[in-house]
Amino acid sequence: MTRNENVLQAAFDRYAATVEQIAASGDWSAFADMFTEDATYCEHAYGDFTCREEIRAWVVRTMTAFPATEMIGFPAAWAVVDAPTNRVICEIRNIMRDPGDGSVHEASNLTILTFDDAGNLIREEDVYNPQKFADMTREWCRVAATHGTLSDAGHTMLAALGG
Repeated sequence: MTRNENVLQAAFDRYAATVEQIAASGDWSAFADMFTEDATYCEHAYGDFTCREEIRAWVVRTMTAFPATEMIGFPAAWAVVDAPTNRVICEIRNIMRDPGDGSVHEASNLTILTFDDAGNLIREEDVYNPQKFADMTREWCRVAATHGTLSDAGHTMLAALGG
């Protein structure tokens, strides 16, 4: 590996470990702390956010509301380090908690992380199909409802999704 590839791999490893800690603690404000102050975040369904504090406000609002509150992990299925562009491209699994029967429900997105030369996160872009997330959430809600583990927010979402 080249020096730049090592820097990018180390930066991605820090990112993944931090996201794992945040998923366990629920402290989504800490997610924004991974970004430089002037970072950008491109989220295809929610829009673009142009600084750390905009990223913080969005991620806290989004990840502390249903269905994100039922997601227990966001591990990478795979990742590719692209040293010439200072990017790591990966598939992130969005895994829901066990709805009560041991089944696994998840949807994934492609994430493009861009780092500066020192390994600081300056941009993230998430690419996914919102319909796949809606379909997965609907099915998870149905199973959770059957097992008596669906929250009020989940019942509201299930009704809205036509479940």
